[in-house]
Amino acid sequence: MVEHQAGDAFVRIVYAKVQSNGRTEMVPLKLYVDGSLEHITGSLFASSESEVSAQSLLSNRYQIQRVLGQGGFGRTYLAVDRHRFNELCVVKEFHPHSTEEYELEKSRDLFEREAKILHDIDHPQIPKFLACFEEMDRLFLVQEYVKGRTYSALLRERQGEGFAEGEVLHWLKDLLPVLAYIHDRNIIHRDISPDNIMLHQDLNVPMLIDFGVGKWTIEQLSNEVPAYSRKHSIVGKVGYAPHEQLWMGQCFPSSDLYALAVTAIVLLTGKEPKNLVDSRTLSWQWQKHVQVSDRFAKVLNTMLNDKPSERYASAQDVLAALENSDTTLVSQVPVVTVVSQSAIAPQQATISAVLIDQCERELVNYIGPVARFLVQEVLSGVTSSEGLLTALAAKIPNAQHAIEFQRKLSRIVA
Repeated sequence: MVEHQAGDAFVRIVYAKVQSNGRTEMVPLKLYVDGSLEHITGSLFASSESEVSAQSLLSNRYQIQRVLGQGGFGRTYLAVDRHRFNELCVVKEFHPHSTEEYELEKSRDLFEREAKILHDIDHPQIPKFLACFEEMDRLFLVQEYVKGRTYSALLRERQGEGFAEGEVLHWLKDLLPVLAYIHDRNIIHRDISPDNIMLHQDLNVPMLIDFGVGKWTIEQLSNEVPAYSRKHSIVGKVGYAPHEQLWMGQCFPSSDLYALAVTAIVLLTGKEPKNLVDSRTLSWQWQKHVQVSDRFAKVLNTMLNDKPSERYASAQDVLAALENSDTTLVSQVPVVTVVSQSAIAPQQATISAVLIDQCERELVNYIGPVARFLVQEVLSGVTSSEGLLTALAAKIPNAQHAIEFQRKLSRIVA
């Protein structure tokens, strides 16, 4: 095992001895970092270009307000669009690391090609691509500004307490169709983490952000030269990106599913990936830190498999597994008797235990952690499954959410 320090980031590389043709070689197996790869590669590939100053006008249209972030691939700025009534937007700057004329020209071609791909993406949970241009010998792209907070920020606000299983399950079901959409178009995100998923302030849905074309351009450029002479370029975040992506530079739809599952267990536990892995066996030990249903854990662990061939092949497969788990639970959990405590003569009612459990899980998404207590309170005054759903829906302030809640849970009753 070898350890390195890169700025504030801590890097650990685990090697294994392999016998080949009578020789012993050290082969890297896994790599763990306390910090993002962009933080590390930023120090290795830091651009000599200065940042665009505030109030600068790019393309005679986009007025820079401030820097939002900086990594190994360039900077991200908040700007206003002077042609659209000063509407906020995000301007991303890409710095090709090479100064060779051929690679610079190739970077431009790839950048424009990938920008065209982003332009064709039209999904309500992905920021819209607005424009791309070159100025001051730099490449820029412009995207829709998403008003909201990243899930990293949301997790910090909980001060170490993770999200409930019902919240994460609902979150997964919201995001998996987004991955299905991009994967159907042969696009792989490559950098899924809590930093790159935002909760939209107005729509209250998770948004998949940071489709930075610079990452894809760098990866394609590096793949054009032999591996033995290549300057290694890493796309992704250590701890979240799977091994085939970090060590081989290969990405599949299941690579995104792996990163999505890591993000899910981080949200569930409130802990970083490095704290969820056994340091001796290098296996995931996240279930020590949080209690979830066995079937949900099985789905997540399949997504987290080290071997791409052992994971789900597609986002649709994960959605099907989650739905099948719900169906199986409904058929296997016995019916329990709930006694009404009304002043009228008590009546016995048969309400499925799994319906009660699912009501608690779903209700958390609409009214927060008081959901469990509210369900128990309502149970004392209802005598049927339909009555339970109607009474709980009436407790949800937002009428549209109330209808959505009742529609979801009605499937179990049916």
